[in-house]
Amino acid sequence: MIFRHRLKRVLLLLCAAVLLGVICLGTINAIVLGKSKPYILEQSKTAELQDIDCILVLGCAVWNNQTLSPMLEDRVKTGLALFESGVSDRLLLSGDHGRENYDEVNHMKQYCVDKGVDPDVVFLDHAGFSTYESMYRAKSIFGVKKIVIVTQGYHLYRAVYIARALGIDAYGVAADLQDYSLITDIKNGLRESLARVKDFATCILQPEPTYLGETIPIDGSAKLTDDKEYV
Repeated sequence: MIFRHRLKRVLLLLCAAVLLGVICLGTINAIVLGKSKPYILEQSKTAELQDIDCILVLGCAVWNNQTLSPMLEDRVKTGLALFESGVSDRLLLSGDHGRENYDEVNHMKQYCVDKGVDPDVVFLDHAGFSTYESMYRAKSIFGVKKIVIVTQGYHLYRAVYIARALGIDAYGVAADLQDYSLITDIKNGLRESLARVKDFATCILQPEPTYLGETIPIDGSAKLTDDKEYV
């Protein structure tokens, strides 16, 4: 009898904890989505923006360390379209280049250069290991104040939220140029709902990123960020 009573109490506590977790998850996601939504624009609306320091394209998977994944190619294509339409005369490509055998940012830049973009206006952030670190370094290293962020729609709300929490006047354009697989959409949606909670807390604490370093002004030469030669 005592055991059953204790078991019932434990189950009630577990249910309460799960319910509280679900409420917190939903609330924080609603805050992030709500605060970011006004700053997410259709590409055609970006012409109304003034004094944009750069177009920040966020990295993701490169296949076999040489081929842009479909999502990453869509991001770079969207960033190039904004660049060519005159939203900004600077591109900042931020991604993971923390290992010799894995490099997102140089492949992103090569794609841009192959499309005819002057390599001296395409900046690389080799230590954009997370969305938070990309935003922190954009402000701290490259000195940006007003930007347009490019990534897929599911990710864009969090990116804009983080940037604004760090004091950047940030806007976002979705890079959804194609339909991705249903499994990919479900997986990204679930992961993103948890990532919003993590970065909500991170934005309150505002820890330094993995790497900082000397400033590289976004209005200067992008050659300062290169670790290979572009022609």
